[in-house]
Amino acid sequence: MKYQVKKKLGVILRRDHAEFRVWAPFAKSVHVATPFVPFHTENKIAMKSEKGGYWSVVVPKVEPGQSYKYIIETPDGQWLERNDPRARALTDSDHGASIVVDNSFDWGDDLFMPIPKEQQVIYEMHIGTFNRPDASTPGTFRDAIERLDYLRDLGVTTVELMPVTSMTSNSNGWGYAPNEIFSVEGSYGGRYGMMEFVREAHLRGLAVIVDLVYNHFALTDLWQFDGWSAEPDSGGIYFYNDRRGNTPWGARPDYGRPEVRQFMLDNIVMWFNEFRVDGLRLDATAYMRNIEGHNDDPANDIGEAWKLLQDMTTLAHHVRPGSLMIAEDTSVNEYITKPVSEGGCGFDAQWGLNYSHAVRTQLGLPAPFPTSLESELPKKYNGQSFQKVIFSDSHDTAANGGERLNEQITPDNPVSVWARRRLLLASTTVMTGTGIPMLLQGHEFLQEGDFNNWRELEWEKAEQFSGIVDAHRDLIDLRRNTEGYTGGLLGNNVNVFHNNVADNVLAYHRWNAGGIDDDVIVVLNFSANEFPEYTFVFPLVGSWKVRFNSSYRGYSDEFSDTGLESIESDGSNITVTVPLAPYSAYILSRTA
Repeated sequence: MKYQVKKKLGVILRRDHAEFRVWAPFAKSVHVATPFVPFHTENKIAMKSEKGGYWSVVVPKVEPGQSYKYIIETPDGQWLERNDPRARALTDSDHGASIVVDNSFDWGDDLFMPIPKEQQVIYEMHIGTFNRPDASTPGTFRDAIERLDYLRDLGVTTVELMPVTSMTSNSNGWGYAPNEIFSVEGSYGGRYGMMEFVREAHLRGLAVIVDLVYNHFALTDLWQFDGWSAEPDSGGIYFYNDRRGNTPWGARPDYGRPEVRQFMLDNIVMWFNEFRVDGLRLDATAYMRNIEGHNDDPANDIGEAWKLLQDMTTLAHHVRPGSLMIAEDTSVNEYITKPVSEGGCGFDAQWGLNYSHAVRTQLGLPAPFPTSLESELPKKYNGQSFQKVIFSDSHDTAANGGERLNEQITPDNPVSVWARRRLLLASTTVMTGTGIPMLLQGHEFLQEGDFNNWRELEWEKAEQFSGIVDAHRDLIDLRRNTEGYTGGLLGNNVNVFHNNVADNVLAYHRWNAGGIDDDVIVVLNFSANEFPEYTFVFPLVGSWKVRFNSSYRGYSDEFSDTGLESIESDGSNITVTVPLAPYSAYILSRTA
């Protein structure tokens, strides 16, 4: 796939020299200062002007770790100090200099193969708080590596990292205010730390997805990079210089300018080639393709962004076959995950934003957009169940004025028996639902509070509530069909065959090809009522074995185990009567 306008931008380090190349079309002159010393640029080296607004120079005896900056002279005689837009490292996220890096890294025998999306279970991780030994400093990649065995044993297949690129103003932030998209946040451990994390994840069979922000860039050195802008308050060469240039979070890049498109496509390639990640999640793609981020407002569509999104997914699948490309979009547009050949963006999946609302609605909790699981479960994109990522909590639902699910259930005691029951009920809907399931870090051991950029996970809760962790491990095993008798959870089909609105009891059938060890029945009691004898009609006859019972006392000694083990539905009588505990979930598979 040919996508590049100009090759070898940034720094190319050779044995005895380095090649510097930068795009600054409105500059009068450009120099590179290396090593860079603030307020002392006597060592600046003039760069040669090339066609298309590029500037380049070969500098001898440049070594890894050496700092540099571009010194740009504007037509009106101003001098600007700018970091390299493609800098692979910075001395400081906000006001530091660019650093020449050594691209060598010992990957060992890393032959990690991408995991099919129908087999994936995602764990959303924030490096700064996931494993944070010191409350005064952010956690690092090496800190996170210490907990990878736990994730492997839990059964998750994929770690999704919230943005790890250099952040503006706050290195403890979420990462959604990027200032240098080619540089990994230094406080997390930087470029080398990220590589170590991916290598160690792969050694444990874990895939790694990185969350990227292309819908806006913070007000960094890219802003009026070479001094030019159409208006005094517009962004210059990297941004739209009209009303398209504004988003709620910062300036929107100019997706129609070839050099800016290459800037972002080169970034896609970097993550796959240099960091060997297994997929990418693109943040708020609706705000890339639409000025207001509205799916139903074609007057504000940005067609150039749609084409760029297509190029991004095509390039990603070319560079890393089998990679998982995820969009956070409005979750109602099939064309986000429709193939590029059919006019779609070509993403493998998009976040099912309505699923968390359905879970909360079903649990009787406030939801921003109330809906039901009966309507949400059958929803597919392009006829495919696994073109959406589903969850009961994410960094968004548990923050921004919201709270984690267990905190919302019983605010005065987020680890109460009621919180435990309903949390497992929610997790069951996610692990048996139609989509790629995702857990927010700490969900499985009742992490309290909201999600923010400083509250570290309380890992002692993983021991205190080890039964709840075990329950999630069992759910994940069933979801992945590791024992071979829940194949239907890997399938594309669902039928909500029972919905008792009055008593808030729901049941659905999941299957792939159907038959023994494939058909799965899920029964969910979303009410506080106990039903010693609950009667409903199964969708098909057969012998059914209970594989998961959320009221099992082994998960919590405060649970009231119903003792349900098996069900027979035979002959013409497929009416069954079962006991249901309050706020409980049951997964049954068809046996011989």
